Amino acid sequence: MTREEIKGIIPHRDNMLLVDEAVVSEDGVARGKYTVKGDEWFLQGHFPGNPVVPGVILCEILAQSTCVLLSGKCTGDSLPFFTGLDKVKFRNPVVPGDIFETECEIKGNKGPFYFASGKGTVNGKICVTCEFSFAIVKK
Repeated sequence: MTREEIKGIIPHRDNMLLVDEAVVSEDGVARGKYTVKGDEWFLQGHFPGNPVVPGVILCEILAQSTCVLLSGKCTGDSLPFFTGLDKVKFRNPVVPGDIFETECEIKGNKGPFYFASGKGTVNGKICVTCEFSFAIVKK
């Protein structure tokens, strides 16, 4: 999926669309990529002279990547909303020039809630792992 196709699933635009491309494998795993350019708004003060992508942004990238798995669940009148994070672990920093790659999967659902797990890597090195949830809600 391209950025334009991803825009058909999630409402994020401009500075908050943090997935450049995504694919869903036959085994139901979403894989996404985001290239950290260095001029992103969240790097301006985190940290001057030594920019590092904030952990919460890494979690947002994982969540956006996972939303491609929910594309069939979202209709024209509903959207996936991030509802929770659990067991988050940050292992290595992500910095300008890195290509942050995600691997996420849905672990289960109950009603409108979907439970997922994911990891983000740079050059095969794990940077973040977590479990998270979404709700499919009407606009």
